[in-house]
Amino acid sequence: MRQELQSLPKTLAEDVAKNLVMVARLIDEDPERAYGYSRVALRLASRVAAVREAAGFAAYANQKYGEALAEFRAARRMTGTAELWPLMADCERGLGRPEKALDMAGAPEVQKLDKAGQVEMRLVAAGARRDMGQLDAAIVTLQSSELASNSVQPWTARLRYAYADALLAAGRTDEAREWFAKAVEADRDGSTDASDRLAELDGVAFMDALDESQEDEAEDLPEDGDTGKD
Repeated sequence: MRQELQSLPKTLAEDVAKNLVMVARLIDEDPERAYGYSRVALRLASRVAAVREAAGFAAYANQKYGEALAEFRAARRMTGTAELWPLMADCERGLGRPEKALDMAGAPEVQKLDKAGQVEMRLVAAGARRDMGQLDAAIVTLQSSELASNSVQPWTARLRYAYADALLAAGRTDEAREWFAKAVEADRDGSTDASDRLAELDGVAFMDALDESQEDEAEDLPEDGDTGKD
């Protein structure tokens, strides 16, 4: 990204970089503000691929799928790489076009993706199948060597989670519980709510600490008509 910004005048490059840094910092916790910073960067340097890509991610985080797709396409034209292909396909899903997402899953560009990108494309394709009400096909789509592997990769937790969720939607509860448990084992950074889903299947209910204190206070209050005095 720094190399791309070198094509700009120094002061302009610094301004753009500051906005891109804010996009990266805020996109998870405050996507709306991140989007605002991305629009500033876009106004300043729309011909820089990294800026178009950042704008796409910010729009995607705010569920502005049409806008995100346009920015991802622009970035792809500038770089010639296929790494944004799964995100573009997921934008098609967000726009209500799962059939288009499935077409993209079978395109030659998928073969140019690294392993992480191919797994992401598989997740998108399975999601598209579910959008179309094809639960069994979604389950089959997720069945892969990556799913069967015992090694934990950055994508493992999300892949196992998606498989468990599809099984549950198909009414295969026992299998779903098994795979939610496997997702928990792989989810080292808490990227999914697999532990909550597993607890829910096991009938475990968590009570908020604030709710408990409020209940304790309620128990200490006098009953109607009782002043609490002797």
